[in-house]
Amino acid sequence: MASSVPSTPRGSFPRYLEHLSGSGKAIGVLTSGGDAQGMNAAVRAVVRMGIYVGAKVYFIYEGYQGMVDGGSNIVEAKWESVSSILQVGGTIIGSARCKAFHTREGRLQAAGNLVQRGITNLCVIGGDGSLTGANIFRKEWSELLEELAKNGKISEEAVTKYSYLNVVGMVGSIDNDFCGTDMTIGTDSALHRIMEVIDAIMTTAQSHQRTFVLEVMGRHCGYLALVSALACGADWVFLPESPPEEGWEENMCVKLSENRARKKRLNIIIVAEGAIDTQNQPISSQKIKDLVVKQLGFDTRVTILGHVQRGGTPSAFDRILASRMGVEAVVALLEATPETPACVVSLSGNQAVRLPLVECVQMTQDVQKAMDERRFKDAVRLRGRSFEGNLNIYKRLAIKLPDDQITKSNCNVAVINVGAPAAGMNAAVRSAVRVGIADGHKMLAIYDGFDGFAKGQIKEIGWSDVGGWTGQGGSILGTKRVLPGKFLKEIAEQIRAHSINALLIIGGFEAYLGLLELSAAREKYEELCIPMVMVPATVSNNVPGSDFSIGSDTALNTITDTCDRIKQSASGTKRRVFIIETMGGYCGYLANMGGLAAGADAAYIFEEPFDIRDLQSNVEHLTEKMKTSIQRGLVLRNENCSENYTTDFIYQLYSEEGKGVFDCRKNVLGHMQQGGVPSPFDRNFGTKISARAMQWITTKLKESYGKGKKCVSDDYICVLGISKRNVIFQPVADLKEETDFEHRIPKEQWWLKLRPLMKILAKYKASFDVSDSGQLEPVQDQNTQGEPA
Repeated sequence: MASSVPSTPRGSFPRYLEHLSGSGKAIGVLTSGGDAQGMNAAVRAVVRMGIYVGAKVYFIYEGYQGMVDGGSNIVEAKWESVSSILQVGGTIIGSARCKAFHTREGRLQAAGNLVQRGITNLCVIGGDGSLTGANIFRKEWSELLEELAKNGKISEEAVTKYSYLNVVGMVGSIDNDFCGTDMTIGTDSALHRIMEVIDAIMTTAQSHQRTFVLEVMGRHCGYLALVSALACGADWVFLPESPPEEGWEENMCVKLSENRARKKRLNIIIVAEGAIDTQNQPISSQKIKDLVVKQLGFDTRVTILGHVQRGGTPSAFDRILASRMGVEAVVALLEATPETPACVVSLSGNQAVRLPLVECVQMTQDVQKAMDERRFKDAVRLRGRSFEGNLNIYKRLAIKLPDDQITKSNCNVAVINVGAPAAGMNAAVRSAVRVGIADGHKMLAIYDGFDGFAKGQIKEIGWSDVGGWTGQGGSILGTKRVLPGKFLKEIAEQIRAHSINALLIIGGFEAYLGLLELSAAREKYEELCIPMVMVPATVSNNVPGSDFSIGSDTALNTITDTCDRIKQSASGTKRRVFIIETMGGYCGYLANMGGLAAGADAAYIFEEPFDIRDLQSNVEHLTEKMKTSIQRGLVLRNENCSENYTTDFIYQLYSEEGKGVFDCRKNVLGHMQQGGVPSPFDRNFGTKISARAMQWITTKLKESYGKGKKCVSDDYICVLGISKRNVIFQPVADLKEETDFEHRIPKEQWWLKLRPLMKILAKYKASFDVSDSGQLEPVQDQNTQGEPA
């Protein structure tokens, strides 16, 4: 299919995995430093991808300690060795701090142990300390080998044969404290643990009108504290990179009491364990509690989350991230030459990139240096655009200026939810309302979609009306699939009656179609000549103009969790295959990415047509699999992937063809994919993207207001989306060409490039385009990209 083959840089030929061979190569994989959820997914991807390309892959148990000790700590891995580890937290190959590796003698021993097995490629999953150690080892490699030969431990032939060591790093750290990468493996899962605790605490705090001080991990990095504060709407947050200004004690107490006066029954204060003041003195959670009790007399409790944050099953995001990075790491090792510097595979936007390890480590250390020297603005800037953006948005949403300090714009901005509900919509509405009020607008809420718009279900919505909305699923404003076409006259009248100057639409494909209808009707109704922007929110992730939409991450986690449970239910039964139907309309995003995250054997999607021969080959593949020690199969099917090959048909076919080898069960996940509390990613994404939409509206209103002109050009009606690494506004008129209206999907979809990944990890032969990777990118450029998600 054309759309699944990505475009390649002009003037170059597509490079496919088939052109790379791992034959004769040996790869060692180790996890080092603190553990993080998702490390197992990375180990699995390295092992399977390595074996797929013909290399030998070795587990190095207990990190660098196992490398130094050798013996049974370095063992060849088989395909089945990494079965059923995708959903397991921590690391199955163990991790340990190793003092011996800090010494040259230790590294000499380690080099000897690797050469014995012919390992000259290392894949290190750990933090900046582990990666720095690997780079020192790489630089010393040839000297170490010469010394081993001199001592008679290895032959001169071995020195020549194994003359250089290639190192590729993946960052596994829940703190997200590594510069150059948007997200490190484990960060999203740690946020899941934190949000689960905060959601539970909020209910008890409301019952008793309590203040809770929550301490989260992050000795040198405030990412977890900042994002969880953003995702739950905390009253105050303490970070190592951005200490509170002098006199914070007074300011915080004023803020807490103001919130109580606004009828808020609880206060949440989030503290990073490494929080400091401007003099670099620690601010402890106990100190904050004592202050609140003494100054305000509020009933206050401290909760220290500790190692809970490291535990539990990895989130869907972390599994996909780690799988992608593991595959990319093997490709990087296959392409490496003696001159290739050590690199880190990382994520920028939704693209896997390779960055020079030394520069990333240097930049990470520069942040710490800036904090030690009290250059806190530099520390925030060095953390990258994403961190800085989070901090600025948090400040805007958490602290309301007094009304007399807000310059009024005399503009009314309306917010509407359209289409099916998606988790994270409420976070987006809250963010839009608060940013709008901070910009001086009067914010109006439209209830029950375009239907409610036509009937005049429009009310002003204030700052405190949206308090506590971030963690709530569904749509509080109410949402319908009704399109505006039938009610254009009534909608125009309501816009006039309420003097609406701009419109923010939060929704899925119906919102996109509605925006097109409103755009087309501007000639007839001049009231519609106002700035309008749509923020994509749908579990299906099928809105043209954006790689992601609010709600799809929550749905993906629901699918992954359910698949984990279903697989577990078969642990006592031998040889069983599950067929699971997912939502998504004609868009295969949930089935494909759910398959990648849950370790499925196949995922049937509309975008990649299949026939009876494909089904037959899948059955044969599963029959072969059942002969090994892995006696479970998982098949995902998108609800509209085929008119005739229905879930029932596939279930019956598999049952008949698998008779005597395996039995089958089927499961239709249905609307549970739309429900539930939003994931941390969706809360954060909804909050940030909606704040950007309001900034755009404010800019457009200033443009048109000042000149008194009507907003008739196409760039006044836009879809806001994430494309590769950037947040972009695209006129809805320009997106028409990119849309398959019959099947309600974009014509080009980025995630189809990841399809071969799922097949390779399930032991199918697949053609995988590696053209996008290969160039080392300078780290500085990472932080000057368009604003990341």
